[in-house]
Amino acid sequence: MAIQWFPGHMTQAKKKAEETLAHVDVVIEVVDARIPAASHNPMIEKMRLFRQRPCLKILNKSDLADPQITQAWLQHFNRQDNIHAVALSCKKPGDANKIPKLCAQLAPHRDSPIKPLRMMIMGIPNVGKSTLMNALLNRRIAKVGDEPAVTKSQQRFDLSPLMSITDTPGMMWPKIELESDGYMLAACHAIGRNAVIDEDVAIFLGDILLQRYPQLLQQRYQCEANGLDGVALLEHIAKRRAFKLRAGIWDMEKTAMTLLTEFRSGTLGRISLESPNSRAELIAQHLASRLQSAQEDDEDEATQDELSE
Repeated sequence: MAIQWFPGHMTQAKKKAEETLAHVDVVIEVVDARIPAASHNPMIEKMRLFRQRPCLKILNKSDLADPQITQAWLQHFNRQDNIHAVALSCKKPGDANKIPKLCAQLAPHRDSPIKPLRMMIMGIPNVGKSTLMNALLNRRIAKVGDEPAVTKSQQRFDLSPLMSITDTPGMMWPKIELESDGYMLAACHAIGRNAVIDEDVAIFLGDILLQRYPQLLQQRYQCEANGLDGVALLEHIAKRRAFKLRAGIWDMEKTAMTLLTEFRSGTLGRISLESPNSRAELIAQHLASRLQSAQEDDEDEATQDELSE
């Protein structure tokens, strides 16, 4: 089942962001380092390119991501025009302090009280924008929560006489094109729980972990990964942790939340769910599938035309 999540307030957030972007010099896009492409909102790129604004792309939560894959993502993004990418953990003291200087390098003409540097933080829900704002201002001004879409309105703050920054609500886009993106976003808790089935997300996550990080599963759950799939992994964890319901059946809902929570918190280890290579393969498969569907539709239409003649 494809996952879609676009709460009503995000339409207004998008409209307000488009208006504010006209008066901004640098876009700070925060993505989740574990899923840098899946957590990139294509609407943000479209708005940024329309205004021709440079982008500081922050791969946040890098302390939870696979460091080798994160490095590959940085090289991938830094080859793109008008983008500078860095990997940070905004919970680490000092990491956030690097951001104003990096933004100043992207807009060197904005360096005086007459022309202060105007920055704008954008990104999908629950990637750490509020934590970043609090760290930048060295005080709690943005509400931080475990659930996505905590911030609902824009806020502007002066960092100094030379710099200001605008915080924006997390924004999704109306349709998630790739089904796996929806599941990766849900696994990283960027989508509200009312839009997902935790067990399905955990099975999806388990399949990826079995393929790419079997040793971490073996260490945490004392399981032999060979021959398992996501469903079997959940069953193993349920038995290992004795998660049973009163009826004597395994509590798969509790098991699913255990796997998701231990992944999200980094308890399992440093994990990335996609790499530049896996992303390129996924896009190629998606385009090939769309092309095949279009060809089949054309053939069906031609057949119908022949029958109607």
